[in-house]
Amino acid sequence: MTRIAINGFGRIGRTTLRYIFEHHDGEVELVAVNDLTSIENIIYLLKYDSVYRSFIGEIEQTAEGFKYRKKGIANDKWREVKVLAQRDPSQLPWKDLKIDVVIEATGFFANKSGAQLHINAGAKKCIISAPGGNDVKTIVYNVNHETLTKEDTIISAASCTTNSIAPVIKFMDESFKILVGKMTTIHAYTGNQGLVDMPAAKDLRRGRAAAQNIVPSSTGAAKAIGLVIPSVAGKLDGAAIRIPTIVGSLSDLTFVLGKKVTVEEVNAAAKAFSDKIKPTFGYNTDEIVSSDIIGSTHGSIFDATLTKVVEAKEDGKQLVTVGAWYDNEMSFVSQLVRLILHVAKI
Repeated sequence: MTRIAINGFGRIGRTTLRYIFEHHDGEVELVAVNDLTSIENIIYLLKYDSVYRSFIGEIEQTAEGFKYRKKGIANDKWREVKVLAQRDPSQLPWKDLKIDVVIEATGFFANKSGAQLHINAGAKKCIISAPGGNDVKTIVYNVNHETLTKEDTIISAASCTTNSIAPVIKFMDESFKILVGKMTTIHAYTGNQGLVDMPAAKDLRRGRAAAQNIVPSSTGAAKAIGLVIPSVAGKLDGAAIRIPTIVGSLSDLTFVLGKKVTVEEVNAAAKAFSDKIKPTFGYNTDEIVSSDIIGSTHGSIFDATLTKVVEAKEDGKQLVTVGAWYDNEMSFVSQLVRLILHVAKI
């Protein structure tokens, strides 16, 4: 049993608990969460979720936090979680709690020095649930997780968007050689946007009402992919278009390749790679929309209906476009937990 703790119990933290409970109960034990929110609020937000609906189990408050178990199963044991409220991660009792892996999900300690505070507190490993910078090994499970060693105590699980595009870029580069490319994520709005128009410090557009606007924004996913797949470093750039949906996103990628291809060849390569790393990379041939992939546990789902190849009449050069769906919360969390299970075995 892998003993984990979560620092920051927001959307990613709570979805992680749901995913573990439904898919890896008995393999991963959530020992503690650290969050400045009240226990009453934590329990309420676990019980009721606007995206994933009501929690499938029972939840009750305890003297030290909360406990949960499956509904309708006689004698199912309670799983107890300690709730902490410590601002300084170095003061957390990870050594006493025998924590194998900490998920750093606050957004405030998403770098090497911040994650090191958890190691100093006694955790064996720390996985940042966000980009961690160039000095932190960035891992997308089933794409480059084989590069991890026992010495890697601080790891970045990248972003939801990087996890969505990494399998696509890996098979496209290995099969056809990417010369240059651009990706656009058509992305559900997130908590760092405003519900109504409000000031925004870095990206002025993100301050505009998220549920009312299509918001052009930035993403570091295309550049970060070079940390995961070095062969494409410097070849890709990208942008984000935030849209008025609460969850469900689509990565649209366009490439210039090193060889001529057909739609059928691209889709066949995608299907073969999906069969190879199925839990991470799905393959779809139906005409689905974003609502259809809510709750998906694939890191991304290649949509064969979106593959396009256009060719210039003058010189025969091609542009190749592909698309991959992802639930920007559950898809990422699924990949995160797969990474945790792998790290625990090293």
